[in-house]
Amino acid sequence: MPRLLASLVCCLVLASRIASAAEPLAALKPKLQEYVDKGQVAGVVAVVGRRDKVLATEVVGSQDIESKSPMRADTLFRIASMTKPITAIGIMILADEGKLSVDDPVEKHLPEFKGQRIVTEKSGDTLTLKMPSRPITLRDLLTHTSGLPGAPPAGLADLYPKRNRTLAEGTLVYSQQPLEFEPGSKWAYCNTGIDTLGRVIEVVSGKSYEDFLRDRVFIPLEMKDSTFYPSSEQLARLAQTYDQKDGKLIPTPHSLVGTPVGAKYPIPAGGLYSTAGDLAKLYQTMLARGMRGEKRTLSDDSIEKRILSEASVEAMTRLQTGDLACGFVPGMGFGYGWAVVKEPQGVTAMLSPGTYGHGGAFGTQGWIDPKQDLFVILLIQRMGLPNADGSDLRRDLQTIAVSAVKE
Repeated sequence: MPRLLASLVCCLVLASRIASAAEPLAALKPKLQEYVDKGQVAGVVAVVGRRDKVLATEVVGSQDIESKSPMRADTLFRIASMTKPITAIGIMILADEGKLSVDDPVEKHLPEFKGQRIVTEKSGDTLTLKMPSRPITLRDLLTHTSGLPGAPPAGLADLYPKRNRTLAEGTLVYSQQPLEFEPGSKWAYCNTGIDTLGRVIEVVSGKSYEDFLRDRVFIPLEMKDSTFYPSSEQLARLAQTYDQKDGKLIPTPHSLVGTPVGAKYPIPAGGLYSTAGDLAKLYQTMLARGMRGEKRTLSDDSIEKRILSEASVEAMTRLQTGDLACGFVPGMGFGYGWAVVKEPQGVTAMLSPGTYGHGGAFGTQGWIDPKQDLFVILLIQRMGLPNADGSDLRRDLQTIAVSAVKE
């Protein structure tokens, strides 16, 4: 009886919290619809939630304007660089198991990185090189402070659109590129560094990068639509990507990350496809400090699945870049794979210090605010949106979400 009474009290408290959030959240759908009506986006799926509850899932507009397909709650999106924190989660799972440390030199796991040089001078076609003060580490890759060139070099410049090489082949080429600055001395957004982490996962785990994330993250969290290579059924639910030209939305179906059909290269820095519902499960797990739990009945004990240790979640989401200038908007730093809000301002003004998240090249965005027990997810497929204050859609979503959950 005491357990049943306690469960009933918890349910009443939760119901009160949900009811208090419902009225402000009613403004969310019409606000999102405004951006569809103005022709800035074809459609939107947005989710607002807490650790233990999804408060709202709003769906507006079209999945594909040309075919007149309506947007759906289970529409599949290219989440682009929102993949990066998930790759980092894979690394931290292996750290939890004692199979690697974030302080390991990359060359410990990928010997091809031994003997890397750093550029000291450029003069025309001539580069002057020297040994760096230390080898790059997994920590450097996780925080974008390695000095590796940010994108695949000439000769592999079309790797992301074509996806015609393996991860092992790609990282072998990256390992032969000179560093652009001393490891740890500055921040520079680095896709090749995150891809290299994907290859480390393969070597250390003995599985392909894709299979490791499927087995250790997606299946345990029941993220059934998160994949690097969607099935034909999933592709039928894929939102079209758009750019804007002369005030009109123009389809750009294979921009940046190419087609997944027949692809070899998963793009750990940005190749994942997912849905709002799947990402909500992941973000709730992060809010729960690595644990996803559920109750089947009021009297049952929690059925819990731990994905990450609390220590790893804390390390990933803590500022790891000190005073280095980071990110694409003011006031940001970086943890392991996650951008971290140091000083809320502009598009993050309504969020708490310590909020973490990531965006993607097609306008997708997700933030997790532990202090307010809040996550917000915005899924669109629109290129060319600004990162900073001009992104009214992102700011409006976050403002409405925060106002709905504040006491």
